[in-house]
Amino acid sequence: MADAYNVLIADDEREIISVLRMFLEKENIQVYEAYDGEMVAMVAANYPIDLAILDIMMPRMNGYDVLRRIRRESDIPVMILSAKVQLDDKVLGLELGADDYITKPFEPREVVARVKANLRRHARKENAASPVLTGGGMELDPACCTLRVNGRTVDLTRVELCMMELFLSQPGRVFTRDQLCRHAWEGGFVDDNTIRVAVSRLRDKIGNDRIKTIRGLGYRLEV
Repeated sequence: MADAYNVLIADDEREIISVLRMFLEKENIQVYEAYDGEMVAMVAANYPIDLAILDIMMPRMNGYDVLRRIRRESDIPVMILSAKVQLDDKVLGLELGADDYITKPFEPREVVARVKANLRRHARKENAASPVLTGGGMELDPACCTLRVNGRTVDLTRVELCMMELFLSQPGRVFTRDQLCRHAWEGGFVDDNTIRVAVSRLRDKIGNDRIKTIRGLGYRLEV
C-alpha cells in the first residue's frame, strides 16, 4: 500500500500479535499492541489508529465492550479476530459495528488482505465528495457519514453507509447480494449470512418496512 497506516492489534496471546505484526509490517503498516481491553483506550489516546483488530476474550475488558467504546468515538474499521465461532457471537460483533469477523485459527495472509481492503474502503469514503442523496424522508450525506430519517439523525457503520448510498442512488431498484457485496465489501470475504445481518441491522435503524427482501433476487429500498 502506498500510504503508511497504523493498525492496533488487541489480543492477550502475544504470539498472535507477533505473527500479524511480521506480515503487516511487510506491507508498510505500523502495528501497535494491546494485551487487554483497557490498554486499547490508552493506545488509542496516544497514537492515531486507522484500524483495530480485536480479540473478544481479553482480560479487564472484553472485545465487545471495547468495540462499543470505539464506536462511541470513531468510525475507523474494526475487525474481530476470535476463537468464538458460534453464529450468535459473529452476529453480535457485526451488530455492535464490527466491519469484519475472522475466526481462529487463521491464515495471516488472509488477515492482511482483509486489513488492506478495509483500509482502502475507509480511505475512499473519507476522500469521496459524494452528493447528498434523498428519498422517502431520508437524507444521506456520504461525505459526512450522516443519515437523517424524517429529521432524526441515525448513526451508521461504514458498511451501512455504503448500503444506503447504493439503495438511495436508485430507490425502488432491486440490488442483488453480489451487488451489495461489491459496493459495501468490495466483493470479498462476505457470505450470505453476513449480508443478511447487515441488512437486518440497517432495517432496525431506518424502519423495518423500508427495505424489502425480494426472494431469489435481493433487496429493494421503498420510498
